[in-house]
Amino acid sequence: MNARAIALNILNEIYQQKAYANISLSRHFQKYEITEQDRRFITELVYGTVKSGDTLLWILKKFVNRPLNKIEPTVINILRLGIYQIVFMDKVPASAACNEAVNLAKKFSNQGSAKFVNGVLRNLIRQPEKYAMPTGNKAIEVAVREQHPVWLVKKFIHTFGSEAALKLCQFNNTNAPLVLRTNTLKITRPELIKELEQNECTVIPSKIAPEGIICQSHASLNKLKPLQNGMAQVQDESSMLVAHVLNPQKGDFIIDTCSAPGGKTTHIAALMNNEGTIIAGDIYEHKLKLINENAHRLGINIIKTQLLDAREVGNFYPNKADKILVDAPCSGLGVLRRKPDSRWNKTEDLLSELPALQLEILNSAALAVKKGGVLVYSTCTIMPEENQNVIDEFLKTHADFKLDDVHKFLPFKHKDKTKTLQLMPHIDHIDGFFIARLIRNA
Repeated sequence: MNARAIALNILNEIYQQKAYANISLSRHFQKYEITEQDRRFITELVYGTVKSGDTLLWILKKFVNRPLNKIEPTVINILRLGIYQIVFMDKVPASAACNEAVNLAKKFSNQGSAKFVNGVLRNLIRQPEKYAMPTGNKAIEVAVREQHPVWLVKKFIHTFGSEAALKLCQFNNTNAPLVLRTNTLKITRPELIKELEQNECTVIPSKIAPEGIICQSHASLNKLKPLQNGMAQVQDESSMLVAHVLNPQKGDFIIDTCSAPGGKTTHIAALMNNEGTIIAGDIYEHKLKLINENAHRLGINIIKTQLLDAREVGNFYPNKADKILVDAPCSGLGVLRRKPDSRWNKTEDLLSELPALQLEILNSAALAVKKGGVLVYSTCTIMPEENQNVIDEFLKTHADFKLDDVHKFLPFKHKDKTKTLQLMPHIDHIDGFFIARLIRNA
């Protein structure tokens, strides 16, 4: 199995079996012995092709006469791969991309498909003017050019304006670096930086998270010793701010309502110096297992996992918690650059359904907070209806809670003048995130 064949198998899983790109990639990397160079090439092929989504189909339609649903799905994916390499990958010769696509068609389909693939890609190479990207700023034009669903571009334009919408889309198309959080229970950040450099990583310290380290280059994660040895945890910079806003103390009783896979949970434990109790809830057993595995690797023993619907947390723990984190289920529209398939899996209906669920979880969590206790609400989205609007609705019916200023607890200065924090990818140049801190009256 060469690199392109593996990439094709992954694409078939994504498009035909609804697999997640990162999980399918990981599974194939474990299945085959792959060089570091091929690992990077396959990753770029898969993530790039998936991220380009409908833009590749828009190009393909310029060169085929039949409806795409009449073409064998595997052949469509071969053409996706070929078009992505020819149009978007400067380092791959167009002739090589075409020839390899033909070989894939022979191997995974038939000789007729191989001729069809060859004809389509040869015409594409000869006639680049046929797929020249639209240059205007209408939603449909931005969607094609910037590789986003049309509905999402319209939503961005409506919410943030045309200029911001374009910048958001462009940021989402940038490559997200691997970010590690120092496990301060075992090592300091300067010491971890040295360890990573000895493991052939190129790194810089985060400017916004005191435990954060940005990896500009690194080996595969399963070969990264400091990570495997529990000195670090994969966690994005924006996400690290949540535990600081929660401001946990030694001996606290804390509930993390939607905790899997445990990045924020284990960060909270580290800030508590592994002293106290954290209830980590989730509705899936396999996700609770991930939390336990991470806690064990990091040397943490104060986390107690529990199969728990976040909408019921108030019934299980009435007036018990010193602090509660609601890292709510959300649209994830602040972290699209990290999940190339995510933009194509979201729907507009999801945005209208989520706020009710988010408010329901927040209402239940409020019942579990002690008087004088803290309730932190966070999401990895940028949409006001999932963020500030949810907090505003909550405060209308909870006179016993008041909004605290998150900026007192942030480890960096942010220019936002409101009491909540809204990080915007195209402005702050990091993942989009929202954090609000509420205190229950004593």
